[in-house]
Amino acid sequence: MKLLLIEDDEKTADYVSRGLRELGHACDRIGNGVDGLAAALGDVHDAIILDRNLPQLDGLAVLRALRAQGDRTPVLLLSAMGQVDDRVAGLRAGGDDYLAKPFSFQELIARLEAITRRRADDRTGNAQIRVGGLTLDLLSRIASRGGRRIELSNKEFQLLEYLMRHEGQVVTRTMLTEAIWDYDFSPGTNVIDVHVSRLRSKIDGENEPGMISTIRGAGYRLDAV
Repeated sequence: MKLLLIEDDEKTADYVSRGLRELGHACDRIGNGVDGLAAALGDVHDAIILDRNLPQLDGLAVLRALRAQGDRTPVLLLSAMGQVDDRVAGLRAGGDDYLAKPFSFQELIARLEAITRRRADDRTGNAQIRVGGLTLDLLSRIASRGGRRIELSNKEFQLLEYLMRHEGQVVTRTMLTEAIWDYDFSPGTNVIDVHVSRLRSKIDGENEPGMISTIRGAGYRLDAV
């Protein structure tokens, strides 16, 4: 991939750019928002890694300017501000994903792969999402695993689609509440836990390894197995 890294912290930029190049990716590196915006608009990149706190022009302003120009390049936001409100602000500004600092390089790569894969699906009109042996058909709204058809309710379908589009990433209950239920129930209830439990019972057949992990104190993660 050809990537654009807009990050003013030298240590973080060195760490990320070196790791990307070691994996064979091309990486343009910019240290401020004004030049970063110009680089993003002036060249084609597969994805942009964008720090939120930048000199001259902050990351959210860069992101809004990109989207206002019609640029749909996938953007992964980086920030030391990792509260829910901060993540929501980044996503609503047009970000495709949000990674709080400090982070592992492995997670950064996984999130980059996920947002570029989602964008590729959008461009090609791909009607299916696949994670390991699990397939979700967006037109028929039917899931299958290992040739076994899985019937899903509407909420189960939405839940599974969200988890599959965030493969390998921890998805919090707050993220699921906003994306699927739109805050139409009290966050103190166990509605999400009940739906995840039902979804597990459907996608994990006899002698099949579980695909959805509960991350204690954080949320859930779906992995290819």
